[in-house]
Amino acid sequence: MAEIRTADTQMSTAALQKRESKRTVWRVISYVILSFWVLVTIIPMYWMVVTSFRDIGFSATFTPEWFPSSFSIATYIRFFTKTDAVQWLINSLFVSGVITLSNVLFASLAGYAFAKLRFPGRNMIFWVLLATMMIPAQATLIPIYIMVVNVFNLADTYIAVMLPFLVTVGNIFLMKQYMSTLPSTLIDAARIDGCSEFKIFRKVIMPISKPGVAVLAIFTFVSTWNEFFWPFLVTNSSGMRTIQVGLATFKFAETVDYGGLMAGSVIAALPMIVLFFSLQRYFLQGITIGAVKG
Repeated sequence: MAEIRTADTQMSTAALQKRESKRTVWRVISYVILSFWVLVTIIPMYWMVVTSFRDIGFSATFTPEWFPSSFSIATYIRFFTKTDAVQWLINSLFVSGVITLSNVLFASLAGYAFAKLRFPGRNMIFWVLLATMMIPAQATLIPIYIMVVNVFNLADTYIAVMLPFLVTVGNIFLMKQYMSTLPSTLIDAARIDGCSEFKIFRKVIMPISKPGVAVLAIFTFVSTWNEFFWPFLVTNSSGMRTIQVGLATFKFAETVDYGGLMAGSVIAALPMIVLFFSLQRYFLQGITIGAVKG
């Protein structure tokens, strides 16, 4: 019996070792693939930063120079002195801030209504809203442009840039899914105490919805900051452009100044990089928000 037990123990140990070796192999393969992907992602950013610090004569060449012999901030000085870069940054910050605040307010109100209130046609209205997400943005672009520019005469204004994004169906769906996970007992207790629905939303729902609101605000700010096509379509003057549109139209002496363009790209990307690393846990939380209903 002792010999049988010893043989079983040895077989179990061998099986565990074999299983652990397989896990180690797959772990190594995963690390190699992820390391390669990180390298592919970082190289363009590294090249952008390096090119932004090179002299104008070298920045126009396409010969790779991974470790430049000299660095210069002339491209950054040229970018700010030869363009309306400061105004572009102010426009981007203003537009992104207003759209973010608007989405936080209206998407949270709609999400609360769809998640916790009972009213006729609630489900039908919600599914109609979701159905609009299936319509390609290109199909609605021309009607929205005609309405904003020709009907309301809002071309080259902040309102024209912000109007289509003041609240989006995706953010409404995000807040509805998050608020569905909140306990209804708190709302019922507040109603018993005589609170109005708006007071319940302001005093009860919003304080306990801070993680969901933070995710919504971050994702909205990032997407608005990086938005290019719509601001490019409805703005004409340089003073109304956002930083992304300004970079696309940046020229120096009728030629593309690659050094200045890379300097502007670094400046445009820097706020998003800082935002991501400072609020990384909220970005990761946004992947799973609303996935578990409790």
